[in-house]
Amino acid sequence: MFDRIAPTSAETAAAMPGDDVVPHADVTMDRAFTLEAAPEQVWPWLAQLGKWRAGWYLPSSVERLVPRSRRGLRHLDERFQELAVGDVIPDYGGRDATFEVVQIDPPHALVYRSVRGRMHVSWAITLEAVGPATRIRLRLRLGPVKRTWLAGTGGELFDALTIAGLAAGLAERVPPAPRVGRS
Repeated sequence: MFDRIAPTSAETAAAMPGDDVVPHADVTMDRAFTLEAAPEQVWPWLAQLGKWRAGWYLPSSVERLVPRSRRGLRHLDERFQELAVGDVIPDYGGRDATFEVVQIDPPHALVYRSVRGRMHVSWAITLEAVGPATRIRLRLRLGPVKRTWLAGTGGELFDALTIAGLAAGLAERVPPAPRVGRS
């Protein structure tokens, strides 16, 4: 399952937008996956992510276990399509947890930042066209981290599960790019 969200070594080594938000991160978590749709088709789904917005996308097999009120939307909602630098998005990381948009370049990049206690967090999402598909890269950077071993084990596992769910949930929601073939 986790091999579906594994970045290549080149992706892990490459700089991403938002790396400067937490420049001296103690922990960096990289994920990547490919969806069979153009970036312009994927972007609106990512723009509306968030608590009290479109939610967090999970596959239907998992969402059946979640109360209806907490399930992610299965349609695009115009109310959540307008994002701007400075917008604050509620997060599931705690009752008062939020992310602030610090960079946005539709349909290519979205970068958030947050402060959780003393720890600074950045979360970058990039979209790159790969033929008719889109390569989605996600990078979470944390620092300072008091217990790096805990973030590097428990945090890594939680992040991997979360992004695997997101990838599967998006694959169910985003319509695939039309196939160009011979008639």
